[in-house]
Amino acid sequence: MTPKAVFGAILLALAGSCARQTFTEMVHVPPIAGYEARLIEFRADRDTYFATDLASPLLPDERESFAGLEYFEPDLSLYFVGDLQFYAEPEKLQLVTTSGQVREAERVGFVAFRIHGKPKRLQVYHLADGSGGLFLPFQDATTGQETYPAGRYLDLIPSAQSGPYELDFNLAYNPSCAYGGAERFACPVTPAENRLDVRVAAGERGRQNVQHDGG
Repeated sequence: MTPKAVFGAILLALAGSCARQTFTEMVHVPPIAGYEARLIEFRADRDTYFATDLASPLLPDERESFAGLEYFEPDLSLYFVGDLQFYAEPEKLQLVTTSGQVREAERVGFVAFRIHGKPKRLQVYHLADGSGGLFLPFQDATTGQETYPAGRYLDLIPSAQSGPYELDFNLAYNPSCAYGGAERFACPVTPAENRLDVRVAAGERGRQNVQHDGG
């Protein structure tokens, strides 16, 4: 291969590399009308599940005194809409769980956004056992202090059919293992690649903040 051909090949490789790194950040937009009511309903449904459902993470004696989960105040600056950047080929991996076991998963894409003007990125997964849809665990500066040490979860869904995705940290929730023993649940621990270096004071607070009547 001539020097000119080699140089041309290098340029093509660089161009291809740059093309693969192109992505669109999610943007902060005001939530649509009725957002506050939807958030209240989400939290009420979750409280009802904890208090009454046979599959509740709480044991029967805990359900009797349960008076609701505790949340941060809603922060609309932590609501984003935009594209989920799907990888051309999902990457298989194993997620360590709170029980010490592993769960098979795929890394299917990522979301990019900005908090306090700083660019952030979180990976999105799909559990191989088919439980749940697009799964986004994360940790932040509240983790282990105000929120559960293994991290919190978000479920990504399109805001409309084939439309952009919503990334709403106000819907962040604790895994079931935050409320039940390791022998009952095997919840994926947030991978290191999904640890944010900023405080995300939105969504569900930690296990120690569960409210009980009379205490």
